[in-house]
Amino acid sequence: MVRVPKLTRADAEAAVRNPLAFIAERWTPTPRTVQRAALAALVMSVVIVVTGGAVRLTGSGLGCPTWPTCTENSLTTTREMGLHGVIEFGNRMLTYVLCAAVGWAIIAARSEKPYRRGVTRLGWAQFWIVMSNAVLGGIVVLVGLNPYTVAAHFLLSSALIAVATVMWQRTREGDGAPRPLVGKVVQQLVWVLVGVTATLIAVGTVVTGAGPHAGDSSDVPRMDLPMGMSWDDITKVHAVLAWIVVTLAFALWFVLRAVDAPKGPLARTRDLFLILLAQGAIGYVQYFTHLPEILVGAHMLGSALVWIAVLRVLLSLRERPATEAGIPDPARSGSAVTASV
Repeated sequence: MVRVPKLTRADAEAAVRNPLAFIAERWTPTPRTVQRAALAALVMSVVIVVTGGAVRLTGSGLGCPTWPTCTENSLTTTREMGLHGVIEFGNRMLTYVLCAAVGWAIIAARSEKPYRRGVTRLGWAQFWIVMSNAVLGGIVVLVGLNPYTVAAHFLLSSALIAVATVMWQRTREGDGAPRPLVGKVVQQLVWVLVGVTATLIAVGTVVTGAGPHAGDSSDVPRMDLPMGMSWDDITKVHAVLAWIVVTLAFALWFVLRAVDAPKGPLARTRDLFLILLAQGAIGYVQYFTHLPEILVGAHMLGSALVWIAVLRVLLSLRERPATEAGIPDPARSGSAVTASV
């Protein structure tokens, strides 16, 4: 009888070792490299929103009339499809650039020493959101730009931006237990601000879904508004929510000053307030000039920047110091301070 040798735990681990572990054994990125990788993923998550808006605003939403191929007989766009096909196919190709950026962030986080499981998981969360949104984008094409699927596509992109923002922040912090920098009242006020901002973005998708920019030159159905509301009515609701967000940001800044809060939350709140003012100005100008495409695109970019700014205010309310033998990690060069400013 032939005796089969018993595998040791090391042998078993080697047998199931994945490519990320293989890379991590041979490469140790600097903290700055990991931060840049996370920032690249965040930037690309915003870029894909802007280019997706360009597809819609140029009427190129069905430039490639099917999915996953561009036509029934061609993977790529053809000359007969013209500029609309090029724009739509180009946006699809940018998804691969986004995947590359997220992949780099995952590899860099996995290879960092010591291994930070939480940061790596945030990278993988981005990967699965990108994959889900790619499938949803295909469904948007297959159902002829149904406005409800388009709205879901944008909201999932906003979720991607949120996760990318959190990952970028975590790469600039230590792994110690989070310590609050402000009291519970201020924290609650910020959570209200986050909630109202999320509602503002959601209502913004309804404004777009009921508005004139359908994403294609043909007749695409628009959203049916409840209670007999008109497009002007839902736009006014959106404007009221925007003013509530501005008021909350303004109030937060005064509260932080009153409680002598650290510079980090104050600076992030100031940044948010300035972005909100710029976004509001664009919103009103585009409304009174009957939604020129360039301003609608700028407003979509502003929406992403507002969301990032709000999340940065929330994340600035606590700090995570490095915890290596109770001594701050010099490689992170004052990460606890960086996290809050």
